[in-house]
Amino acid sequence: MRGSFSYRSALLILLLGVFTYLYGLDSRFAPKNGDEYPYMHIVRMTANTGDWLPLQSEMAGLRNTKPPLIFWQGIVSTNWANQWTLFNLRWPSLFYTALTALFLFLSVRRFSGSAKTGLLAGLVWLSFFASYRYGRPFLTDPPEVFWMSLPFMALLYWGKAAFNSQLIFPVFAGLCLGFALLAKSFAYIVPASFALGLYYWRWREWSVSTTLIKDVYKLFFIAVIALGIFALWFALDPNPQAVWKEFVLGENVGKFDARSTNYFLDLVSGGDSIWMLILTSLANAGLFTFVLLSTLIQCWRNRRFLSLEESLLLLLVLAFFVVFSLPSQRSGRYLLPVMPALAALLALHWDRLPLWGFRIALLLQVILFSVLIWAGSQLHLSAFTGDTSEWVYSDGHWIFMALSLGLVILGLFKKDSSKTIALAGCFLTYCTLTSSISPLEGELGRFTPQAISQVQDKDLWVPCDYRAKDEEYRLLLPGARLHGYMAGEAGEVAQLTASYPLVLVQSPLGVKPAICDACQIIAHRIEMRARHSDEEIIEMLKGHLGKYLFVNEYLVATPVANTATLLDKKDACR
Repeated sequence: MRGSFSYRSALLILLLGVFTYLYGLDSRFAPKNGDEYPYMHIVRMTANTGDWLPLQSEMAGLRNTKPPLIFWQGIVSTNWANQWTLFNLRWPSLFYTALTALFLFLSVRRFSGSAKTGLLAGLVWLSFFASYRYGRPFLTDPPEVFWMSLPFMALLYWGKAAFNSQLIFPVFAGLCLGFALLAKSFAYIVPASFALGLYYWRWREWSVSTTLIKDVYKLFFIAVIALGIFALWFALDPNPQAVWKEFVLGENVGKFDARSTNYFLDLVSGGDSIWMLILTSLANAGLFTFVLLSTLIQCWRNRRFLSLEESLLLLLVLAFFVVFSLPSQRSGRYLLPVMPALAALLALHWDRLPLWGFRIALLLQVILFSVLIWAGSQLHLSAFTGDTSEWVYSDGHWIFMALSLGLVILGLFKKDSSKTIALAGCFLTYCTLTSSISPLEGELGRFTPQAISQVQDKDLWVPCDYRAKDEEYRLLLPGARLHGYMAGEAGEVAQLTASYPLVLVQSPLGVKPAICDACQIIAHRIEMRARHSDEEIIEMLKGHLGKYLFVNEYLVATPVANTATLLDKKDACR
């Protein structure tokens, strides 16, 4: 059958996927969410107290932003912040992601009767950009996705035994969901319970009376166990009132407040509308967005002939979508726990899916590889010179880029291999993204050991464009006492050197900052900028990457002596 998936291809792509997820795990530029640095801050501050609770933070309103499980995980993996690296913070997330892929493989293999289909389901889920973006950094999503999806995968694996279980499965599901709530939010008991209810209802062949008699008490039991585990936070925290105010009322109930006009107008229009929820949920698949769309279209067309397992997977997606369309703040990120189910559906329909979705994926991959090759050549040829090292790629980088581009182009024309190559191309794309920024992971983007030693135990001011950005600089300049100023002022060298005794300033590439006679440049490096204006993006598309995408960052010592008043000012990183 056209586009069939062989064991040999599956194993090769599996090896590629493992490499992809490990490659650049400790990179500052790894695709992630901005929540990572605030979470790191809370871990570090809490670990410094020597106590598990209460959670600590210097950021107003962001102390009890999430339940403690993710922060306890960070405390353990960094040995109470004594081994403070991105790798130590992130490897548990990668472990959760690997477990999710493993149990997805086991459950799909069991009910489909095909190990190849099970392996394909796991690989498809790993190929989704949302899985890569949220499944590696130090975020709440990896444990949430694992614990939330595990009971549903267990129902698919054990089938009748799990559905008819009066105690063992309900206890198991309650424990799993409890850990999910303790990692993310108590609110997730609503979509989880709704989905389990639909599962039981479908298992009872849509009989309301039978479901009420045989299964409703199980849902109640599961919810009680899960909420009981979540309630441990209130029982163990010395200040439960703060947890109630900051997390329950602020972080959860506040999501029902109208975002712009009123609740019902926000539901149907604007950036938080239900339509945007649909688009962002589909976009979780990344390059496979149109493949996922074609899968859902096929499921709809064949809805009368869907197997029990296919209908259960769709009910899980439906339950989460309905529940998370209710808050006024809607995001496809809330549907991450159902992405394994969508990957399973895609794997089950793989051989029957039309090629157009895969061809779009391949075309997007060709465009991305071409852009990365063009951008890399521009940076390589511009060879940042003068007071910085040169931007240099290894020969292996160019060989890898050329082979990857050649492979996906082949996939566009070789119909029998298009699907397999499109899947491999997703992982190749993530590898090339990491490889393209690799020069900044070396000397080009780091301070020298001599510079790091000169700022030990000294107050240093750094630019901040979002909360807890100083946690990133803490990785670059360990041992310094960091304070933040607004990132928009980073180019105002005269003002900064006249205000702070030790400060990081920025200037365009090739332009050395004009500093005072008594000032001293201790070190410099290249940094990649974020949050560009529309005009700057247009200029970068014209080829001016070095001018707008990167800046020189200088560590400057000044004659400013009085820091007492400076330390009393509001920290821009907070």
